[in-house]
Amino acid sequence: MKRISFIVFMVLSVFIGLNAQNVDDALRYSQIFYSGTARFNSMGGAFTALGGDISSLNQNPAGLGVFRSSEFTISPLLLNIKSATSFTENSSDNLYKFGIGQIGIVTNLLTQSSGLMSLNFGYSFNKLNNFDQNANIRGINKSSSMADYWAALGNRDGGTNFKDLTGPASLAFNTYLIDTLVGGGGRGYGTAYSNYGDNPPSRYGQRVTRLISNEGSIGEHSFSMGGNYNNKLFFGATIGITKLRYVSHFSQSEVTDVNLPSLFKEFTYTNHYEDKGTGYSIKFGAIFKPIDALRIGFGFHSPTWYKIDSYFFENMTSQFTDGAKYESSIKPSRFSYSLATPFRVLAGIGVQIQKHALLSADYEFVDYTSSHFSNASDNFDYSPVNTEIKNILKPTSNIRVGGEYRFDALYLRAGYGLYGKSFASGEDNADLHYNSIAFGAGFREKNVSVDFGFTNFKYSQKYFLYPVDAGINLAQVNLNTTRNVFTLTIGYKFGI
Repeated sequence: MKRISFIVFMVLSVFIGLNAQNVDDALRYSQIFYSGTARFNSMGGAFTALGGDISSLNQNPAGLGVFRSSEFTISPLLLNIKSATSFTENSSDNLYKFGIGQIGIVTNLLTQSSGLMSLNFGYSFNKLNNFDQNANIRGINKSSSMADYWAALGNRDGGTNFKDLTGPASLAFNTYLIDTLVGGGGRGYGTAYSNYGDNPPSRYGQRVTRLISNEGSIGEHSFSMGGNYNNKLFFGATIGITKLRYVSHFSQSEVTDVNLPSLFKEFTYTNHYEDKGTGYSIKFGAIFKPIDALRIGFGFHSPTWYKIDSYFFENMTSQFTDGAKYESSIKPSRFSYSLATPFRVLAGIGVQIQKHALLSADYEFVDYTSSHFSNASDNFDYSPVNTEIKNILKPTSNIRVGGEYRFDALYLRAGYGLYGKSFASGEDNADLHYNSIAFGAGFREKNVSVDFGFTNFKYSQKYFLYPVDAGINLAQVNLNTTRNVFTLTIGYKFGI
């Protein structure tokens, strides 16, 4: 991201021991990629106007009013994440995870022949986002080093006295990866590759390896009420309790075979942080059925108000050709912060073609610029970051379409999703968007249903080994991600 403005990044780095949050964190926790039952997934999640599926409680709670009986579903899933990176070398990684993508129950509370014809209560747990990913970045960097970034941190605002260095700059100084320049008065810094102490400039060409391991997810517990008025108007409301967990761990090593004046040989830098939080939201929705073959749906999601607890630490080691070895760490720290994600507006249309086919389409609007950090326990001023959010992100639109065809008790389904660009024009990832293609099949007979769904989810982004506005040459990596989701849903209807 080009303008996670270096000035703001520098300010945040002063508090790097607290790992102050940034635009990437706000976006990560604000994005939702709806997931649920195999039927829901294989139709691209286009259920704003349909309902009748327990996963719709998380999307449009009016779908709860469509149910005519009590029902239970559970959806185990297998997730496969493929990550391909391109630096000066190509590398790839495969990760498999098994879990529960959805579980829920609907209970019928009231049934009448006219007026308020039914009233239902529903509970559903759905995964809204998944953070699991491993990636390997490898190559030869002939133009810059991560040590340049740490030196830039020390050189900010005319230079920081070596006694006052904080965060990774202090680690780099303690492990002799950066050092004060001659005549700098203890306030100007060079690196082990260039302008180091009394040594003349040297050169790059070191082997770089970064190993990334992320895990976690966002899951929502939805408690909903929904009703049916004269088979024309379906309505509902949901209280959502969202659980968030994100673990980010990476280590970067740089190894050189060049005989440098600094005698530098290699270093390894490790960065680890964890976020765990709980959020609350409310949702409202309605579905209108002007004629039997047509449904029109609307939904509104409030922001999710999170309280998030963080844990963070850094470690750095270095080795030199004279046998010297150094290690320095930042003491693990814990702190809390608050985040409000954007509101969402959804609209959808569904068409029933006799009793054989069903087509649906969804439109969703979300304004990522309205994401907002605030204090919880760290007393940090988040106003610069919130300004960055408004400058770097933008409102976007998401589109989902799906279809289903019935052969007696057998159902065939397909869907597509386009999640729009969230970065403003001019940003390095301004073209980042997400595509999903899905298909599936199901069998329904009286009380029992068994459904299978497959979703292929792809996106490509630019990833940077360190901030690109630091006055140093780019270390850009092309990261392509494919997520394959295999979902099996078993359902049972009561009272049929």
